[in-house]
Amino acid sequence: MSKAVRLVAIVSRPEFLPAMASWFTIGLAWGINPPASFQLAVPATLAFATVMLSALIGLQVNTIYDFDLDIKDDRKKELVQAIRCLGRGKLGSLILVEFLSGVVLVSLLSMLQGKTALLLMWICGIFLACAYSAPPLRLKSRSWLSLGTLLLTICILPLLFVFHTVTSELDALFLLFLAGQALSVYSLILSTEIRDYFEDNTMGIQTMTVSLGLVKASSLSITLLSIGGTLTLAAFFLRLASGLQPWLSFFLLIVVGANTIVLRDLKTLYSLSHKYTSSKNENSIAEDIKQLATNSPKWIILVSQAAVFMSLVLLIGKFLP
Repeated sequence: MSKAVRLVAIVSRPEFLPAMASWFTIGLAWGINPPASFQLAVPATLAFATVMLSALIGLQVNTIYDFDLDIKDDRKKELVQAIRCLGRGKLGSLILVEFLSGVVLVSLLSMLQGKTALLLMWICGIFLACAYSAPPLRLKSRSWLSLGTLLLTICILPLLFVFHTVTSELDALFLLFLAGQALSVYSLILSTEIRDYFEDNTMGIQTMTVSLGLVKASSLSITLLSIGGTLTLAAFFLRLASGLQPWLSFFLLIVVGANTIVLRDLKTLYSLSHKYTSSKNENSIAEDIKQLATNSPKWIILVSQAAVFMSLVLLIGKFLP
């Protein structure tokens, strides 16, 4: 039993789950306003369970349909071994159970809050999460559609889902924040694709990074994170300054620090990409690029956790006298 649980944990790609949990915390912090009621506890719990279960489904579907790619990647030996031991059939059955559980959860939440939009967002999100990896659509191999799908499923829809669960009001500063986070996530998705660039290029999978090339993709990643970070900082600062606690803006240095660390690594990635192109595809530089780009889940966690921390500061600011 413990072995089966361990195998399921491995094929569920747990390194990406903290980032998904982050969107719940962020959406909750932006959506709740005083006086808050304990009646929100039940819908908030249902929203959290729905978001995390949906993330699991998307990641597990990706594990099944990326098996032929992952088997050629030495960095994913544990993942490949786990899916072989567990079996794709058993994982498919587990996904079906999780899907049915998700239907129950989101239906309860939608009826409890009287918001059909929650059900519609979940349907859209779960469809895109599966269509991203699964044939016949397999959106991950369709360049711009690949990045757009990921952006919706791992950032925009989860944030809007949680936010709309706790409030029906949509303010301009939240939309500014959402735009900043979307650009930041878009940037880090590119860095994840850079990690898989060489395998994807060999297999003829037209991701955005394959279409752009390493140099342009890494340059675009830097630009998007810079713009996204600026918009995020502006949204937090203006929200804290608009009748809350302006002195809490001091904590924005945490966000600045996190983005600076990631931007430093992305600039190194850009430099390596440039050297790789200039050296006519030298293998040693390719390995350096792969090695550095394997940090992409850590970069996502670092940026998202900084946003979580600042969102909690914002939430505290709302209730301070």
